[in-house]
Amino acid sequence: MKKLYYSIGEVSKLTDVKPHVLRYWESLFVQLRPAKNKAGKRTYTEKDIEVVLQLKELIKDQKFSTAGAQKAYDKTVDDQEQSLPIGVKRELKEIRHFLNTLLNEI
Repeated sequence: MKKLYYSIGEVSKLTDVKPHVLRYWESLFVQLRPAKNKAGKRTYTEKDIEVVLQLKELIKDQKFSTAGAQKAYDKTVDDQEQSLPIGVKRELKEIRHFLNTLLNEI
């Protein structure tokens, strides 16, 4: 599903990160600052979703503290800027998510 903007509920379902955690991460990480529409609702972009997925991997999967995740995220971004184009990385993440879903169903 590719859209220009996603609601916090949609991002929560796509990333498996609860809305209150997303709001908390916004207060800690300057990289995660979704825009708000005229009604004050958060509007996440594909880039915001990528940030959420990277933070989720660092904090939940690799068990970094939030401070450690900030340092690791900054290093990861520096390394990624020298590697694959962002479109390729996004598609690889979608494939990984699909494969993990299949694995969980087995």
